[in-house]
Amino acid sequence: MGAGHDHGHTHGHAPPVGTAATAYRGRLRVALAITLGVMVVEIVGGLLADSLALIADAAHMATDALGLGMALLAIHFANRPASTHRTFGFARAEILAALANCLLLLGVGGYVLYEAVQRFLTPADTEADAMIVFGLIGLVANMISLTLLVRGRRESLNVRGAFLEVAADALGSLAVLVSAAVILTTGWQAADPVASLVIGLMIVPRTVKLLRETLDVLLEAAPKGVDMAQVRTHILALDGVRDVHDLHAWTITSGMPVLSAHVVVRSDVLDAIGHEKMLHELQGCLGRHFDVEHCTFQLEPDGHAEHEARLCH
Repeated sequence: MGAGHDHGHTHGHAPPVGTAATAYRGRLRVALAITLGVMVVEIVGGLLADSLALIADAAHMATDALGLGMALLAIHFANRPASTHRTFGFARAEILAALANCLLLLGVGGYVLYEAVQRFLTPADTEADAMIVFGLIGLVANMISLTLLVRGRRESLNVRGAFLEVAADALGSLAVLVSAAVILTTGWQAADPVASLVIGLMIVPRTVKLLRETLDVLLEAAPKGVDMAQVRTHILALDGVRDVHDLHAWTITSGMPVLSAHVVVRSDVLDAIGHEKMLHELQGCLGRHFDVEHCTFQLEPDGHAEHEARLCH
């Protein structure tokens, strides 16, 4: 390979073993078991108490269980080894699971809002005592699941999707308890559909935010927290660097940002310090200032860009 095509990588040419969500696989399993148990309890409670709020929360639990199951399945696929056909393996499976969770959450949020409006039009007598019992069970169980997932939400979009689902469930259980207290103290039956509206309105905004972040990954936007203008400035500030082009940064999956660039370096500098030292300086520069561990650089001496342009014509 010619001098103008030397490539450099940070230590570790292959993607790291295990994605950001891998460490939380066991906790996701426990959260899934809790969610399935509470779902069954709330379905029974909703039918006994004739409570739309409880049924809505149980429906949300059902999608959470499916979402947690997909998250676990995605982690399994994401940890399969890379191949010559899939050079990053199935790392993107976690992002696809996060996207599926978003679509499920939006569907459930819309359904809950619709049913709440219908309950306003056709009121029903709700057993507030039973609502309190089943609402408390749901709240306690959701708080346990939140405790298991709270740390992982910062490291993985997949885990964050699961965390947001459980958080919405916890708020939903709280809304059930509040509406039950209102019905007990005032007899105002509309408190039940009002609680359902609150649950629906809590689900949608958080889901839209997660959906936006997930789409950024799928559309290969620059990783969050990586300012590409600053990256360019830092590279150009290195001694001997004249230009940077084909600069790209994107995210394979949560916790796996990558960057590549063509760096034009003065020929006399490359001759004096060598390509290896220049690559070390580039990698050290990005390592100190940006959270990007997997970088690939192509070093090009003066005049190489003109040479490539002539070849293209």
